[in-house]
Amino acid sequence: MAVTLAVSCVAATVPMSAQTADYRAPRGPDGNPDLNGLWQALNSAHWDVEPHGAGPSVVRDLGALSAVPAGLGVVVDDVIPYTADALVQRDENRANRLRRDPAIKCYLPGVPRGMYMPFPVQILQSQQHIMILHEFAGAVRTVYMDDHVPAPADSWMGWSNGHWEGETLVIDTTGFNGMTWFDRSGNFHSEALHVVERLTRRSPETLSYEVTIEDPNVFTRPWTMQMPLYRRVEENAQLLEFRCVEFVEDLIYGHLRKQPQE
Repeated sequence: MAVTLAVSCVAATVPMSAQTADYRAPRGPDGNPDLNGLWQALNSAHWDVEPHGAGPSVVRDLGALSAVPAGLGVVVDDVIPYTADALVQRDENRANRLRRDPAIKCYLPGVPRGMYMPFPVQILQSQQHIMILHEFAGAVRTVYMDDHVPAPADSWMGWSNGHWEGETLVIDTTGFNGMTWFDRSGNFHSEALHVVERLTRRSPETLSYEVTIEDPNVFTRPWTMQMPLYRRVEENAQLLEFRCVEFVEDLIYGHLRKQPQE
């Protein structure tokens, strides 16, 4: 029975593999692949990009609803190549993530974290620019396809220049402020972060997303993450409002509230 099941699983994957290898995306007006749409990651990279087991919630009162789901990881070769000092910093971040994770306070998620948070991402494509809109915190990225220039200033989401390599959109992003994380597990970078993303249509409803990370202040070598992104195909799928600033005002400023006189 086990052999039959294994053979059936292999047979079931053949059509998708063939479709992926032979697939050619529909074209936009400029003849390049059309990446327009609402996309979302379906993995546990938001909690930890490396392989990890399930874990308890860092907020006791939320119990299982805030527990960490297990994940096989999205890092090629599984382990992020930290320097010795940076690994110590990562472990400190992890031990104090409830206080240190910048996303908890609704700061912009950064790149690439915004691409695999449990929120959809919308790609709007034109010949001169590609916009990437994030539901989380209303974050927006502009990918400049023409007139590439260096980042004019450091920022949470960096400065993105893009070009096409056949079927693949390549996005080169620099100019980070060094204040974002890669996940909720304390994996981090510095302001020297350099990100190269590669997005390729692999079927009508999936994108291949590959991102290479380089930061000589934190890592001993460049490293890569890979994952699929899935199209949201339900009727009237759209980005909705997630005004997280309003959700964290009490967390950030509650201690300043004037207390009533007894």
